[in-house]
Amino acid sequence: MNDAGIRNYSPPAGLLRGRVIAITGAGDGIGRVLALACARLGAQLVLIGRNIKRLESLHAEIGATRAPDAPAPDASIAPLDLEQALAPDYERLAAAVQERYGRLDGLVHNAAILGTLAPVEHVDMLSWVRVLHVNLTAAFALTKVLLPALRASADASLVFTTSSVGRRGRAHWAAYAVSKFGIEGLSQVLADELAGNSRVRVNAVNPGPTRTRMRRQAFPGEDPAQPTDPALVLGTYLWLLGPDSRDVTGRSLDCQEPRPVHPPAGPGSAAR
Repeated sequence: MNDAGIRNYSPPAGLLRGRVIAITGAGDGIGRVLALACARLGAQLVLIGRNIKRLESLHAEIGATRAPDAPAPDASIAPLDLEQALAPDYERLAAAVQERYGRLDGLVHNAAILGTLAPVEHVDMLSWVRVLHVNLTAAFALTKVLLPALRASADASLVFTTSSVGRRGRAHWAAYAVSKFGIEGLSQVLADELAGNSRVRVNAVNPGPTRTRMRRQAFPGEDPAQPTDPALVLGTYLWLLGPDSRDVTGRSLDCQEPRPVHPPAGPGSAAR
């Protein structure tokens, strides 16, 4: 399937039936709409996030929107603050997944923070460390502890959420851009390491400008209706999580038609 076909992918009913999929940042934005879409397609979900009330609200909505002919809703809430979590927190989550499901068929890294949009010389060191930790180090740590569960699957998909500024840096994006460059690199390394010795495929996805809390934070003066509704960029994620993308690994895909790349000249328009 070509890139345009992937972006416009229309998942068949029951695409993810029986699959166990974990999503970070599930309480809001792309993570939330992706979780709902996966539930409608039959997936069992592990909802990872730091805001328990949002996760509980999502859990209730999943139960209410499950298709009539689908099995009973099966979603687990897994509270995890990626900024504060320590090694035992990650290990407990991995143990809980292993005990309840015995495997993991999909893991989507969606959680991220923006940090400070400013020239490098004005970026606070604490902000830099915080963004790199949440966006990159925490993704590494969670992937590491969940790899045994992914390896236990007959067809596992590991999906990292990236950004256009993770492919070409732009002025003022500093820590966020560097964290996404790191995500691209981590995705490539894992794809190369796991190819040929596991059934885990690894890919990165750039959702593009979407109507999310992070987008509003990055561009407070933007017309709220301008960015794309997150529900309209899910085709690439769903294609990667389902069997139609089996054997596809090491890719970095765009959920929206790529826009022309211009020389860095300011905050830019890449934030999701």
